Order: sequence, then structure tokens, then C-alpha cells
Amino acid sequence: MLIFMVRRFGTMALTMLVVSILVFLLLEINVESVATKVLGPYTSQEQRELWLERNGYTDPAIWRYLRWLGNFVVGDFGDSVRFKVPVSDVLWPRLANTAILGGIALFIASIIGLTLGVIAGMREGGARDRGVSVGAVLTTSVPEFASAVFLSGLLVFTWPVLPGTSGMADGFDLVQLVLPVMVLVIYDWGYVARMTRASMAEVMMTHYIRTAVLKGLPYGQVIRKHALRNALIAPFTVIMLQINWLLSGVIVVEVAFAYKGFGSLLYEASLNSDIYLIEACAMVAVFVAVMTQTLADIGYTYLNPRIRFS
Repeated sequence: MLIFMVRRFGTMALTMLVVSILVFLLLEINVESVATKVLGPYTSQEQRELWLERNGYTDPAIWRYLRWLGNFVVGDFGDSVRFKVPVSDVLWPRLANTAILGGIALFIASIIGLTLGVIAGMREGGARDRGVSVGAVLTTSVPEFASAVFLSGLLVFTWPVLPGTSGMADGFDLVQLVLPVMVLVIYDWGYVARMTRASMAEVMMTHYIRTAVLKGLPYGQVIRKHALRNALIAPFTVIMLQINWLLSGVIVVEVAFAYKGFGSLLYEASLNSDIYLIEACAMVAVFVAVMTQTLADIGYTYLNPRIRFS
């Protein structure tokens, strides 16, 4: 088990290293472009050359990369062109805000998806199975911006029971999270439900489940003690993948409801060509992606003992 974990974390570190090289080559290798983005397009060539020399951009590319990578490791991402403050001062609060929004949405979507998926998979082809499957397909077919507009029109304008924005201008307000969470849950629960339903239906057809039922064991006990554990392996993968989507895929939702999170920060950085902020957001997003996959692989060993000893 220890060797397995070391290998997984080693793979994660190698992946981060490769991604860092790609990010550096895409955004930092052209020093003239960096100077133009930081100083603005209306600065003179002399001003840009002085800035490049003062900030070490005249050094060889390999030394610049190593210095850039070292700064990232210690959390020094540079100064934001858009906000005129260190990137870390903006990045971490916004990341925390998205963690709150995404965590609530993921928890609710997972509970709904797992519950309905298990109910549907227990009786494959039945009325409940068809109802859950149709509902999951319909909700996952509607993009977030469409459901955001529909829910806003319904609950903000037609029946004004919820605020239309989630800017948190007067401090944290749980009510302002209702609409963004609803949009994310509506779009997300279907993926978990469909994967759970397929996995549960497959488990219910296995010989050991049929044998347990034929032996007269209570049906609820068969589901809880024998079927669920194996059926949760595939949904566990989907849920871990949703963390990556929630981190960077909430851009539409955060922009639609003016929520100050990681997604809207990345959107603002892209609009303003904030190169250091874009680099930091890219590296953080990739780190979360590889970390969740590493944790998912480790989690498999607890859900399926055959993986643990293989």
C-alpha cells in the first residue's frame, strides 16, 4: 500500500512538472509579450526593455523557468496586473469561495444522485428506473446558463423569493447561494445518478447477489451489506471528477450570479490578459485535478479489496 501511494504521488509530481513546463512555454517564453501584458500596449520599447532587464527576463530561458518554478512552489505567483496586489492575496480567498459553493453543490448532488441511482438500479427496467433515467438525461442536457436564466426568471422576477445576484456585498449570506447551488445541482446530479444506476444494475445481476437473495436473506440487508460497496466504485470516480469540473466549470454560474469565486477570477484574468493570475489559476486547477485523481486511486483500494492486493 505504501509503495502504491508513493508511486501515485510520484506520478502526480511528474504531471505537475510537465504542466508547469507547458504553461511556462505558452505564457513566459515570449518576453516581449510578457512585458506588453504587464506594462500595457502603449508603453515604449525602451520602457519594456528596462522592465525586462530589471525583472530578470534577459536571463537564459532555463534559469527563468527554474526561478519561476521555485517561486510557484513557495507560493509567490507575482503581482496581478488587474488588481495591483500580489496574486496570492486574490487567489486564495476566491478559491475558498468556490470551495464553499462547489462543496455544497457536490454534497447535495451526490446525495440525490446516489440515492436515485441505487433506487433505479435495484429494479432495472422498472418504472422507477425509467423515471430516474429520463430525469437525469433531461437535466444534464440543459446547460448551466439556460437553467440560470430560467431559475432567475422564475424565482427572482416572477416570484421574487430569492436574490438575483450572489455578490456577498454585505458579508456571507447563505440565501445568496441558493440559486447558484440549484443550477449546479440540477446539472450535476444526473451524471452521478446514471453512473450509480448502471453500476448498481450490474452488481444486482452478479451470482453472489442472486445467491444471497435465494438463500432468503432480507432484501434490504443484501443491498446494504453486499451490493452497495461494489456498486459505489464507479460513482466514486464520477464524484471525484466533478471536483475538477466544479473548480473551473463554474465560470458560467459564477459570472451569471456575480459570485466572487475562482471561476469568475479566471474569467476576469482572461479578459484583462493578467498573465501572472492566469498562470496561477492554471497551475492550481491542474494541481486539484491530479490530486483528486490520486485520491480517487487510493480510495479504490478501500472500496475494492481486490485492487488493494493486486
